[in-house]
Amino acid sequence: MNYLGKIRARSVQTSAGDANNPSGISRAPKRVLVTGGAGFLGSHLCETLLAAGHQVICLDNFSTGMRRNIVHLKRVDRFNVVAHDIVQPLNLEVDEIYNLACPASPPHYQADPIHTTKTCVLGSLNLLELAARTGARILQASTSEVYGDPNVHPQVESYWGNVNSFGPRSCYDEGKRCAETLFFDFHKTHGVEIKIIRIFNTYGPRMRPDDGRVVSNFIVQALTGQDITIYGDGSQTRSFCFVDDLIGGMVRMMASPSSLTGPVNLGNPGEFTIRELAEQVIGLTGSRSQIIHRALPVDDPRQRRPDISLAIQELDWRPKIDLSSGLRQTIDYFDGLLTRPARELEAV
Repeated sequence: MNYLGKIRARSVQTSAGDANNPSGISRAPKRVLVTGGAGFLGSHLCETLLAAGHQVICLDNFSTGMRRNIVHLKRVDRFNVVAHDIVQPLNLEVDEIYNLACPASPPHYQADPIHTTKTCVLGSLNLLELAARTGARILQASTSEVYGDPNVHPQVESYWGNVNSFGPRSCYDEGKRCAETLFFDFHKTHGVEIKIIRIFNTYGPRMRPDDGRVVSNFIVQALTGQDITIYGDGSQTRSFCFVDDLIGGMVRMMASPSSLTGPVNLGNPGEFTIRELAEQVIGLTGSRSQIIHRALPVDDPRQRRPDISLAIQELDWRPKIDLSSGLRQTIDYFDGLLTRPARELEAV
């Protein structure tokens, strides 16, 4: 089935849901702005919102977002693409705003740390002012990085974190923390309807091959026969959420009662060591890659696992896709991507 067919199929499934609306998406058509809409998460969100019948404005500066992620959506007349950087003010008429605009992998957000901070802070300020003017509900895609290298495990929303304010990851960690502050101040001062989610490690199709995060790194290395690089001894842990599960939680949060502002953790509480992940990838790809070790980066968290009790209670949400199933889908995506001619990728 082609991508347009998938959108239509999702639309039928959404409209055929039971009275409790298990999709979590509002059935009343809305004009929805998705910033960072050409990125890994943003493109999946745009697809899901279109399937629900909404008009979607995909806004991206294409610094890390990829046009190939959304090329199939351009055939839908309710989909519009705007090339724009949210560091600059914008003026649109919208009902809902999902703010996903920010590089999320360390190599990308550290490449221009000042602009990363601007994206988090000035970008959030511009979008909150837009929400205040239009009366739009706005969701901030915050991050588990606000917990830093946590001293509380698993991480609960009430934990204030252990963050280095001037390390190599600080532009992202502190930028996202400041964005949360702005969201709550606009809510208290201007009555803006806000939603804040804290996203834990998410993976799946449409990650960039050069993303720099552990799942994409391991898969690309395994498929291309390179050594698989583990930083540190591999005993550090992460929790991996498949993209479809994450997007489901995100739209449920947007559709939740206005009294639920968040923050709400969204992630898969299954916890794996980095070495266990590498071994799974090697097994699923049939690769002969060897595992090698490099020095652990500065401020790299030792352990990361979400407490999702609040999401279960308030959103009736929990992830359904286990790691091996999600990895198979992600491996299939990268296998197809890496075998496509370069000229074909450049064309989209």
